[in-house]
Amino acid sequence: MKTKITKLFGVRYPIVLSGMSWISTPELVAAVANAGGLGILATGILKPEETREYIRRTRKLTKLPFGANVTLYFPGAEQNAKIIIEEKVPVVNYALGKGDWICTAVHAYGGTVIATVTTMKHSLAAQRDGADALIVTGHEAAGHGGEVTSLVLVPIIVDGVKIPVIAAGGFADGRGLAAALALGADGISMGTRFMNSVESPIHASQKMKSSEIDAYDTVYTDKVDGLHARVMKSRGAARLIRKRMNPIKAAFLSRRIANIVGLPWLKVAVGILLMGPKKAMQMARMASGFFAFRAGTIHGDNDAGVLPIGQITGIIHDTPTVKQIIERIVKEAKEAQKVIASKL
Repeated sequence: MKTKITKLFGVRYPIVLSGMSWISTPELVAAVANAGGLGILATGILKPEETREYIRRTRKLTKLPFGANVTLYFPGAEQNAKIIIEEKVPVVNYALGKGDWICTAVHAYGGTVIATVTTMKHSLAAQRDGADALIVTGHEAAGHGGEVTSLVLVPIIVDGVKIPVIAAGGFADGRGLAAALALGADGISMGTRFMNSVESPIHASQKMKSSEIDAYDTVYTDKVDGLHARVMKSRGAARLIRKRMNPIKAAFLSRRIANIVGLPWLKVAVGILLMGPKKAMQMARMASGFFAFRAGTIHGDNDAGVLPIGQITGIIHDTPTVKQIIERIVKEAKEAQKVIASKL
């Protein structure tokens, strides 16, 4: 398969692994790369020294191109971005912030940059800042998807920018890949489908759960980690949605944020206070959400934790290897193309 995305990243197939915290580890990233796709390493919950270790571990597992992401909204993101740049990761994916300085630094060593966006405004800003491609995330997606569905959002942004678009949110099979290409995208990014794979590090019970639940078993809320996100309906999710935050709680949780990202607590606490009450509440929820996401993904605890999962889980009913997933999608996409051609 040949698209602008395969050419830009030097990969065989226009299929991307989303950078999911606690899930997109070196092992899963390398499995996607070795199967012909582009794996994106998640660094949002890593300390700088861990980020460097994960990048080097990925390089030992694959000789093919891979990426690493940085969520600029998170405390400590700038330090992680600098490590990614120092390590000259071939593809850098940034989100939730201004990435002009990242684009400049990555282009200096010959790398490429993907910006993750959910709106036209942010798409145009990323293009101005120098991004080489966009991951456009629709409402169906796990985690921080937008308010508009992929079917509408993708063609809107494809028509409004001059750089390639990777469609995310609602893609798990070859029909989805064929549909994304028909909408004008040059590839797809998948989180939930790769999350439920043999190589995925999430708890086995959550893989089983993903195969059993349907598209109605998710909830879209800003009460889990302070930003609108889609997660699986569970006792843990309901508890976090009901949970109330206050400035005292925010100050207490800032210590947990500092421990997560490896920054001095006083620096984080002052930074949060300077953001103002609304942002402080968001950061408090973010800290609470981090631990809930870890409990849900790693420990399979749906009472204390939550599992980010997309609506596409409704068509996922098995746990194959990454290689099997990609080969199946490519085969199905070619079959879908023939069906469409016969109908047209």
